[in-house]
Amino acid sequence: MELILDGIKTALSLILTFDAEIFAVTLLSLKISSAATLISLFTGVPTGVFLALSKFPGRRFIISLVNTGMGLPPVVVGLFVTIFLWRNGPLGFLEILYTPSAMILAQSLIAAPIVTGITIASIQQLPANLKLQVMALGATRLQTIWILVREARLPLLAAVMAGFGGIISEVGASIMVGGNIKGQTRVLTTATVMESGKGNFEMAIALSIILLALTFGVNYLLTLIQQKERPR
Repeated sequence: MELILDGIKTALSLILTFDAEIFAVTLLSLKISSAATLISLFTGVPTGVFLALSKFPGRRFIISLVNTGMGLPPVVVGLFVTIFLWRNGPLGFLEILYTPSAMILAQSLIAAPIVTGITIASIQQLPANLKLQVMALGATRLQTIWILVREARLPLLAAVMAGFGGIISEVGASIMVGGNIKGQTRVLTTATVMESGKGNFEMAIALSIILLALTFGVNYLLTLIQQKERPR
């Protein structure tokens, strides 16, 4: 208990004194995970809508792959991204391994199946005759899709929260593709692992508290939006 209290005191001290290194690590964590979440939304939502509304051979198999991807271990994603971005890998010419760009790529691949899977469920839970009613009123296909997405906006906000929460807290892929380089790719999760390995548990607890506070803050704002939009 004393160790935890010391960690809380250290966290408060780092926050109140605006520690430059901790502030930089926290900001980088937020930037990388926010960018990855946005990318996963731009890819996952359209894919989820397409899979939810379309009928074609192999659709159920693809949805099963998406559902499997929702539980994909981050370290597996990190491994394959590292292989592809390695000097002799297929994408080695990009020279982005051990950079924030590589971390954004890895986190996007982790979050995309989560967003896609929740989008599929969100669209499919809408009333079965809603699509027919909208089209009967003369809406085009694009207008119909837009209306359906608007109707499912509250569950889709849950997709944003789930995607962000899944990547802001992951560590395996971030270490593998980012390298935990001080001042360049060190984020809250990788810094916590490093401090724990050094036996500096007070600092590790402090970093964990800051990470939890950051995650809570972002999700709290999204929850306020979601609950404000909730029909009464």
